Amino acid sequence: MARSDTTSQPQIDAPEARVESLPGLEREILNFMVQYLRSNTYQPSIREIGKRFGIKSTKTVSEHLQVLADKGFLERDPSRSRGVRILGIDLNTQTVSVPCFDRVPETVSEFRIEDAEVHLSVDRRMGGLEGSFIVVAAVNDLALLGVEEGDHILISPASMEQLETGAIIAADLGEGISYYRFTEAGAAARLESLQPGKNESLIEPPTLDLLGRVIGLYRRMDNGSKVNLTQH
Repeated sequence: MARSDTTSQPQIDAPEARVESLPGLEREILNFMVQYLRSNTYQPSIREIGKRFGIKSTKTVSEHLQVLADKGFLERDPSRSRGVRILGIDLNTQTVSVPCFDRVPETVSEFRIEDAEVHLSVDRRMGGLEGSFIVVAAVNDLALLGVEEGDHILISPASMEQLETGAIIAADLGEGISYYRFTEAGAAARLESLQPGKNESLIEPPTLDLLGRVIGLYRRMDNGSKVNLTQH
C-alpha cells in the first residue's frame, strides 16, 4: 500500500518545492483534482470544485484554475466542462485514493469523509466502493479478531439490507462508534462487540446508526514504523 502524500506535504506526487510554494487554497484545489481523478478517472467540473470548497462563483473557480495553469500545474481547454489536464503528476488509474483518518469518529452524524487530510493510494481492486475510507485502529478496536493498534481498517458504506450474518460493522448504539460482528436474529439483529470486556447486544435494525462495513485490513509485517498521519 503506497502513500499518495507525505506527512508534511500535500497528497500529490509533485515536486515538493513547487507544491509548497502554492497558497493554501490553490494547493487544496490541486490536491482535490488529483484525488478526484485517481478515484473517478475523469476530472471534476468547475461546479464540483466550487461545491467542494464553498465557492459559489464559477468565475472565481475558473480564475483559480487559470492561476494553476499559469504556474504550470494545469493545461486548460475552456471550451469543455472538464477540459483540464494535470501536468507533472503521477495519475496512475490502477490505484485509487482512499481517505484516511487517524481514529474512528465519535458519532456517525459528525463524520464527513471530505474532512480527511490524508489519503492513501491502494490498488483499485482493493479500494472498496465509492465512499470507502480507512481508519487507523486504536488499542482494542478489533482486538478479538487479532487487529493491532496502528493497523489500517478499510470501511465501505453499507445499509442494513446489505448486511449478512458474519459481517463486521462500525456502528453507534448510543455510546459512540465501535466495531461489532453482525448476526441476523429474526426481526432483530445481534451485535457481538469486538472489544474485550463488552457485552453482546440485541437490537431492532431501525435503532442501529451504521457507519459502514469493514471490508479489509492493511498491516505492515516487517515491524517497520507505522504510517504517521500527524500533519506538520
